[in-house]
Amino acid sequence: MWKQFLTKLPKKSSASGKGDHGSGSSPGRNDAGNGGTIQRTSSCPGAGPARPVSSVKRMSSAVFPSSVVAGIEPLVSFKDVPNGEKQNLFVSKVSLCCVVFDFSDPNKNSAEKDFKRQALLDLMDYVDSASSRFTETMVAACCRMFTINLFRVFPPNYLSGSSGCGEGEEEEPMFDPAWPHLHLVYDLLLKFIGSSSLDTKVGKKYFDHTFIVKLLELFDSEDPRERDCLKTILHRIYGKFMVHRPFIRKAVTNIFYHFVFETDRHNGIAELLEVFGSVISGFALPLKEEHKIFLWRVLIPLHKPKSVGLYLQQLTYCVTQFVEKEPKLASSVILGLLRYWPITNSQKEIMFLSEIEEVLEATNTVEFQKCMVPLFRRIAQCINSSHFQVAERALFMCNNDHIISLVAQNRQAIMPIVTPALEENIQSHWNVSVLNLTTNVKKMLSEMDEELFSACLATRKEAEEMRALLEGKRRLAWELLESAAAFQPVTGNTAVLVSR
Repeated sequence: MWKQFLTKLPKKSSASGKGDHGSGSSPGRNDAGNGGTIQRTSSCPGAGPARPVSSVKRMSSAVFPSSVVAGIEPLVSFKDVPNGEKQNLFVSKVSLCCVVFDFSDPNKNSAEKDFKRQALLDLMDYVDSASSRFTETMVAACCRMFTINLFRVFPPNYLSGSSGCGEGEEEEPMFDPAWPHLHLVYDLLLKFIGSSSLDTKVGKKYFDHTFIVKLLELFDSEDPRERDCLKTILHRIYGKFMVHRPFIRKAVTNIFYHFVFETDRHNGIAELLEVFGSVISGFALPLKEEHKIFLWRVLIPLHKPKSVGLYLQQLTYCVTQFVEKEPKLASSVILGLLRYWPITNSQKEIMFLSEIEEVLEATNTVEFQKCMVPLFRRIAQCINSSHFQVAERALFMCNNDHIISLVAQNRQAIMPIVTPALEENIQSHWNVSVLNLTTNVKKMLSEMDEELFSACLATRKEAEEMRALLEGKRRLAWELLESAAAFQPVTGNTAVLVSR
């Protein structure tokens, strides 16, 4: 009986714990149970020097669980405690911030949310002005707080389904109602990792592989503001902890594999590619085989999803970075793009033509010769496209001085491919703008090498005549078969030719 009686007694949370009734909730709960009995103040506690510390302490003890406010009062300002106690106050404020609230209702627990917001702001000010090293206890407490506040499971995305966006069309973004609070936690994380007071040897123990994997999972957030913060934080982690760099590259590669070959849906591909754009620019020369494999097995297949328009700009930057660093990769990149060339998606085809032009600008003559024949066969097909934007984009490539220089050096192989396409456009294309562009390109090629251009026209004329001759022979053969079959008697299961 004594045991049952003792369990009902209130727990003592601090020296002034008489007001700590109903504080048995755990720090991980989404609300603070007694928040409804607390009156709002004009500003967050700790800001007014006239308020006694004991009064503030009683207020925080009533709002937050005893396990959170044990020790130094967390709502006290850093300037009100001696330097020797600031690290303990830091840990106490971090523990207070481990309480998570429900932000779907803005009027729920508003006082408690203000307390936590002020604590986060105090922590950011302390990190900005810190002159001594963060202790391991401080780092562990921060890592725990970041884990509790940031790492969460996103609800299923019922709008986009499993197929993602089509033809580069962006969906309406969804904004997290907790963002006014979350962005403070992200800002603190960014400042904490970037602070010179964080010892790398200590930090890497807590910002470990598990933390990085959970952080990367957040890139699938629907909120673009969160993904933008994550992009900066991931880049800071990659630069701060060199020991984690191979793991980060491998983990991001797995996300790309999962997106390309399984789900075809992810919200953060553009942000991840933007981070990798700066990572690739820092690769040392000569490039490691691991980095080349990343180009061939990840970046090139990323052109396959139909939502490529959402991240094409970042993807093109990554690809061109590889080509600029090692020009020998240009031919393999172009051949890879030709392998994933869209056939029925005109908008995607225009994107591919734009990327091909950027890659060609960084391509030398030797690498160009390895891929010029299949490349200009595809460009010739684009010139003849019935979609006028595709045809225009292909013809506009002739305005690029570097591409024209490459064509002029290899005109013996390229002119016989392009000239028939230009002639076919002039004779049959429906769009006036495409006809004018075709005429200009034809004139330019004629001025480049008039004799070769005339020979190509003559060859095309001969090919047309031969095609017409073969068509006539084929038609005559069918007519002879039809006439012969008409005089044959119909017996048994013999097929009957019905005349038109």
